[in-house]
Amino acid sequence: MYRILIADDEIIERTVLERKLRQNFQDRCIITQATNGREVIAMARQEMPDLMILDIEMPGVSGLEAAETVRSWKKPCSIIFLTAFQEFDYARKAVSVHALEYLLKPCDDQELILSVEEAIRIARERRRDGISEADPDAPMPVGRTEDENDGLHNTRADAVRNYIELHYAEDLSVRVMAEHFGYSEVYFCKLFKQHFGESFVSYLTRYRIREAQRLLADESVNIKDVGRTVGYEDSNYFTKVFRRIVNMSPTEYRASCQ
Repeated sequence: MYRILIADDEIIERTVLERKLRQNFQDRCIITQATNGREVIAMARQEMPDLMILDIEMPGVSGLEAAETVRSWKKPCSIIFLTAFQEFDYARKAVSVHALEYLLKPCDDQELILSVEEAIRIARERRRDGISEADPDAPMPVGRTEDENDGLHNTRADAVRNYIELHYAEDLSVRVMAEHFGYSEVYFCKLFKQHFGESFVSYLTRYRIREAQRLLADESVNIKDVGRTVGYEDSNYFTKVFRRIVNMSPTEYRASCQ
């Protein structure tokens, strides 16, 4: 079982979020709630979650401050931030906490679910590899100076798209992309969402699955090799993600192509 800690000072937000997670991950996850950053720190210290889904702006200790504290312990934990659009200005001033994703409120359900699926994949690999600490030598990128009027202009957006198309089967992440293009993580997420209309994790996942569909249409390609080819080492995880997006398994999809 994987442990997910969600934190938001609004009880309705927490309740709706927990309901969505239970509907999609009830057999795989234990979900707990916190009302502020101080509770997040206390609960994470007691039993480190595999994933924290945090509202950025909470009274007292913010989600960002709580995340920075947890990161200082050098323990493995994925982080997804939920934020109102205007809070990106606040978030980008913070020390990087290497979040898996920044999602705008109200977040798209599938963007949320795909991000959580990715966090579970990361947690599974950590357990398999016996990783008990985060990389203490991981660089903390400052990112370039960001102008509020800056954006992913067409040339820059094409470069981002081309990079994904060339490297989608590798272990891409918000952190990798932000460092490569010289942005802070939070600002990269903001610009990516503005230009592409969805979060980075969602876009990458959909691209991988489209490539998988293309491969599955070719009967000469072994189904078992398709997931690995598009970036999923775990065949069971690949099947889960494929079914979530296509509404059928890879085997069923190949049969439908005949």
